[in-house]
Amino acid sequence: MAKIGVVLAGCGVYDGSEIHEAVISLLAFDRAGAEVIMMAPDVEQGVVNHLTGEEVNGAKRNVLEESARIARGNVSDIATIKVADLDALFIPGGFGAAKNLCDFAFKGVDCNVHSEVSRVVQEIVAAKKPLTAVCISPALIAKILGDGSINPQVTIGTDTDTAAAVEAMGASHVNCPVSDIVVDKKNKIITSPAYMLAGSISEAAEGIEKAVAATLEMIG
Repeated sequence: MAKIGVVLAGCGVYDGSEIHEAVISLLAFDRAGAEVIMMAPDVEQGVVNHLTGEEVNGAKRNVLEESARIARGNVSDIATIKVADLDALFIPGGFGAAKNLCDFAFKGVDCNVHSEVSRVVQEIVAAKKPLTAVCISPALIAKILGDGSINPQVTIGTDTDTAAAVEAMGASHVNCPVSDIVVDKKNKIITSPAYMLAGSISEAAEGIEKAVAATLEMIG
């Protein structure tokens, strides 16, 4: 049974993991018979009112505790995760990927990545195990791996400004429709636009399900 690490970033599109993307991914892996190991950093996060889309000034929540909402409690601190126990890594999108796993949403190309998130991503790639990222999370991959030696090939869809930032961080961006995926065979990296382009949950699911299938196929 394949063991897939899924990195969560909270709960909710505006300040955590995009719930539809996370659940679609978890369902697809489960239906394929894979075991999912969910993880998140144990750090504070800002809070957004998902009804109004406005930030709640002064409010704080914990990323690990919020991720437990999606994981039904079955989530580990990413600092305790050993890549040797995983066959692949999957990162859903949502603003939490760009706010809590790193601060790309605030600093753009000058962003910093949570040290344990960076460690797990780097170790997965070094072990030549599949790494899959959807929606905005490929920007995180670009920051971690785009140092010139790896030059990952990724997609965030077709947004020109975000694509330019991805390339500025050392990755190669490929435009991609919501229904498809980009596979960097050399580095075993799979990406798909999901809600960077999707207008509905079914549109998001089409690319995500292809990304899940490609991840499992790459594990072999």
